[in-house]
Amino acid sequence: MTLRRIPVFFVVAALCLAQGGWQTATTLPGVDFTGLTKANRDVALAVLRADKCTCGCDMKIAECRINDPSCGTSRRYAAFVLKEASEGKSVATIRADFKKFADAPPPILDPPVKISVDGDPVRGPVNAKVTIVEFSDFQCPFCAKATPEVIALLQKFPKDVRVVFKQFPLETHSQAALAAEASLAAQAQGKFWELHDKMYANFRILSEARIMGWAKDIGLDVNRFHADLASHKYKARVDSEEKQGEAAGVEGTPTFFIDGKKFNSVFEAADVAPLILEELKH
Repeated sequence: MTLRRIPVFFVVAALCLAQGGWQTATTLPGVDFTGLTKANRDVALAVLRADKCTCGCDMKIAECRINDPSCGTSRRYAAFVLKEASEGKSVATIRADFKKFADAPPPILDPPVKISVDGDPVRGPVNAKVTIVEFSDFQCPFCAKATPEVIALLQKFPKDVRVVFKQFPLETHSQAALAAEASLAAQAQGKFWELHDKMYANFRILSEARIMGWAKDIGLDVNRFHADLASHKYKARVDSEEKQGEAAGVEGTPTFFIDGKKFNSVFEAADVAPLILEELKH
């Protein structure tokens, strides 16, 4: 069976190229122009075509959105530009505001947002004082690197911290959607974390055949597991969690929220521990 989905961004990128490339495209991957007047939309596009993304690609924001739809930097910049355009600001004003925005370092923790965690996999005590929500992708190397850091943090705060896992497979990773659905199928059999650890330990070689083998290794009912994947039983839930992430401000993976506050740095136990201690004070 084939469980690989056709990434949406390929369709959008093809449409953009058909429109003449990023210089003239009026549709950009991951950029929602809904609600903008034509005039405000034209202003936003002018800025997106004029100012650079600073992720290291040396491309304009619109160019980066088309060529690298998974880039969190250009996604964040586009959201800022659209907000400014929706307020009726001119191209010159938005570009001046954008320069200040791009030059300012993001705060370590953003203001808190509400994220539902009902039914999601949890590591750590259910009644922990501090909840960390992780939006992650099983084929993402940075997510794999963060996994031992998460475990180290839980070991440091065994009674006070729990980690809740959320799905956020990136369209640029061919096996990520399959792995996300597989992890939920494993959760249905009480083996989420076992498959989670197997897949992150082998994130470079994810495939349907290997995932089926790991499912057998960890003691899953393989026939049930296979049927759940074949029917895409958990696709809607994966899609729902992606939308939750986008609404909360997730721009890439992994993204962590500490008691609802987005953590804007590399997740390392030594750096996160002081923030946990501060949360425990409250």
